[in-house]
Amino acid sequence: MIMLAFMAIAVGTGGALGAWLLLQLIALATNLFWFGRLSLDHASIADTQVGLAIIVIPVVGSLIIGVMARYGSDKIRGHGIPEAIETILFGESRLSAKVAILKPLSSAISIGSGGPFGAEGPVIMTGGAIGSLFAQCFHLSAAERKTLLVAGAAAGMTAIFGTPLAAILLAIEVLLFEWKPRSFVPVVVAVLISVAWRPTLIGSGPMFPAAFVMPSSLWALVAAAGLGIVMGLEATLLSGALYRIEDLFHRLPMHWMWWPAIGAIVVGVGGLMDAHVLGAGYESIQALLDGSLTLRAILALLAIKAVVWLVALGSGTSGGVLAPLLILGGALGCLIGQFLPGDPGFWAMIGMAGILSGAMRAPITGALFAVELTGHFEALSFTIAAAGGAYAVSVLLMRRSILTEKIARRGRHILQEYSVDPLDFMQADQLMTANPETLPGTMTISEALAFFAEQARHRSYPVVDSAHCLIGLVSRSDALRWRINDKDGDTSLADSLSDASQPVAYPETLSGVVADLIVASGIARIPIVDQQTRKVVGILSRQDLLKARSSHRQGEMHRARFVGLGVSGDSRG
Repeated sequence: MIMLAFMAIAVGTGGALGAWLLLQLIALATNLFWFGRLSLDHASIADTQVGLAIIVIPVVGSLIIGVMARYGSDKIRGHGIPEAIETILFGESRLSAKVAILKPLSSAISIGSGGPFGAEGPVIMTGGAIGSLFAQCFHLSAAERKTLLVAGAAAGMTAIFGTPLAAILLAIEVLLFEWKPRSFVPVVVAVLISVAWRPTLIGSGPMFPAAFVMPSSLWALVAAAGLGIVMGLEATLLSGALYRIEDLFHRLPMHWMWWPAIGAIVVGVGGLMDAHVLGAGYESIQALLDGSLTLRAILALLAIKAVVWLVALGSGTSGGVLAPLLILGGALGCLIGQFLPGDPGFWAMIGMAGILSGAMRAPITGALFAVELTGHFEALSFTIAAAGGAYAVSVLLMRRSILTEKIARRGRHILQEYSVDPLDFMQADQLMTANPETLPGTMTISEALAFFAEQARHRSYPVVDSAHCLIGLVSRSDALRWRINDKDGDTSLADSLSDASQPVAYPETLSGVVADLIVASGIARIPIVDQQTRKVVGILSRQDLLKARSSHRQGEMHRARFVGLGVSGDSRG
């Protein structure tokens, strides 16, 4: 943990610099595509005056991305987070230098040419690639590489949005697939380093400061939960629509490198209708929180942004999901907020928390992300209510999140529900068969052969001396080998097994350790002995370990009532 924490200092710096570089590349691409100038100054696509070229420019950018994906690396396709998850779970957390270079470059071209995406997904992939590449320079395990990959991803997200708490929780809820000090502490270190760099590289303070009036009644809390339920429904509809559109692109009779250009035609038409749907749309998020948009503008933003984002992302181009989700959730929240107490901007923030929770299956991240973005920590109870409502609807209506569905379609199952493995807390004496049958060390090989031929009920038995201390383990395979080799039948088992190395466990040994011992040794039954006397007190088999898992599942599924039945000890399943 300490070693990884020190390494996370460098990774956090790399993640912050990667985020800064990505923002500079987006600004450069935006100025080139829409204003024809070499500049790193901030530019809004909505201010452009290019006429019908607004349809052509996104197509040109998408053609470039298609070529980069085909001849560079197809890992730059998509919105970054699923690719990071897949690398963590199935790629031993090893990303290539090619991805680290091409992902931010392709995302900058995509967003800069009008792609309706945010920078967060690409920067998570970029920061993760920096962490992974740094880890690959050292002799580290796959788990340690994963920690540094996620640390880089969290650092990049923190630098972009200035949301350290949400970045840490995103790492836990979406990327790490564990909560251990070994991974948690380095991620925190990387995020804090990124926070320290952010004022110098990008700026300080909340990314979207908003001055709205918050309602204070109990009914407002109920309304926030209700709005969360609506956001869960919106997240479900968006996720379903996205993958239906992706399926349609897969049916096209052409190579996938051309798909982004086809999707970009829809993006361009949408931009012709409302230029605010192009690019990252951070100005639109700020306007929703300020409550400065008219109802017509909100409706147009909601409908057109949804269409262009879904089509563009379904085409396989490079971009992120967080900013579009913030816009779509914020727009619907602001729309409904016209009829609720408080400012519409407040309800836009509640909608943002809800849709992130519902779409990404990350309720704590969604609740904290919204308040950190705006600086309104006093609204945390409302965002938690919305996040909880959206999460509940999402898990009931969607089999997987918008992030993991893509991986599942590649034949890889992802489970985001974490629980403790029973083998990690149950000890051997809780699962073992106590006082097992044993064979005396004085038994001869001839007697052992007869025993295994006529009486044996198990594949192996512990062999003990007169004090019931373990000598070794004899099995059917041993008996077969003795028979084939015509072993001297008068030799005792004690003499035959005296040189054998027999793995053992103790009553207090964790069952997971015994399971590892079974796998490493190939022996299906491990004797459990007293640590002081070496007397056999039990035996633990593969079947016993499987029973532990079954018992744990039974504890989740079996229902019983113990109070108010009228008959003591009665229970009802």
